[in-house]
Amino acid sequence: MSTQVHQAAQLDTAALSTYLEGKVPGFKGPLSADKTPSGQSNPTFLLSSPTGRYVLRKKPPGQLLKSAHAVDREYRVMKALEDTDVPVPRMLHLCEDTAVLGTEFFLMEFVDGAIFWNPALPELDKAQRAKLYDEQNRALAALHMVDPVKVGLGDFGKPGSYFARQRDRWTKQYRASETENQPDMETLITWLVENEPKDDGRVSLVHGDYRIDNMIFKPDGSRLLAVIDWELSTLGHPFSDLAYQCMQWRLPNRDAMRGLADVDRKELGIPTEEEYVAKYCERTGLSHIPHWNYCLAFSFFRLAAIVQGVKKRALEGNASNPEKALRSGKMVPILAGMGVSVI
Repeated sequence: MSTQVHQAAQLDTAALSTYLEGKVPGFKGPLSADKTPSGQSNPTFLLSSPTGRYVLRKKPPGQLLKSAHAVDREYRVMKALEDTDVPVPRMLHLCEDTAVLGTEFFLMEFVDGAIFWNPALPELDKAQRAKLYDEQNRALAALHMVDPVKVGLGDFGKPGSYFARQRDRWTKQYRASETENQPDMETLITWLVENEPKDDGRVSLVHGDYRIDNMIFKPDGSRLLAVIDWELSTLGHPFSDLAYQCMQWRLPNRDAMRGLADVDRKELGIPTEEEYVAKYCERTGLSHIPHWNYCLAFSFFRLAAIVQGVKKRALEGNASNPEKALRSGKMVPILAGMGVSVI
């Protein structure tokens, strides 16, 4: 194991405890820290102390891509959403002093609930699955209805031309982490440039990674308690979040893929993609989603670029979970191929 990976998996709990006692009202040490299996991009730890349980997220060590691993942005957006209809954990402290743990980090409350990793939801019954999917839809619509200016996030990103800017950003990120030629990625990049729809002026807060395992629910699925992992959030186009989540309906449910394409959704009580989109439109006052295929193709391209970055960090010995990162890296050509199939 490289020194960087070892550092990513460890925390100086004594130094951290001393620091937090001076920064977080009511916090008392000593504390213990357990690294979670999630948090592939930003290492995530469950902290336990005499005053309760907390969650800490930090930047990984090593050389990082520009604008990536922005834990300060995660903290800021969740803090801003605390009093809205979007469920988020309560933020407790942001530390930008790298002398404490080697990288920036933030502390938030521990939300006691369930994370569901398989969107087919084998743990739940038919009615519970339907409710859980409606909760995801409710929260996504609520997020896109938030006025960024009113919650202090008017400067959280550049308004307008979201797809163009994101395509350019993720093309650059992909080139920076490219390890082998992927013909389908080249096809997608070219098609996205040539078929980009005219900007329609829609701007909202977007999560950027809105999927079922970035959410904490009541164990029976009856309520979404918190949306987490806001690293990719920005001001953007709301349809990008919707299309990103709807990739799940098109991905298979096998190996590293956790999708719904090959499961009996009607039997399980899970809405179809069309039903899910229609419910979102109902909640946001829309009649339909224009340029839906473009939104989907863009989502497959963007996710493939993100996964390629994870793979590159693993090969360089700088991933939070190297084995998992290398396994997920095998998804890049599959995702790119599915993007091509959409177009």
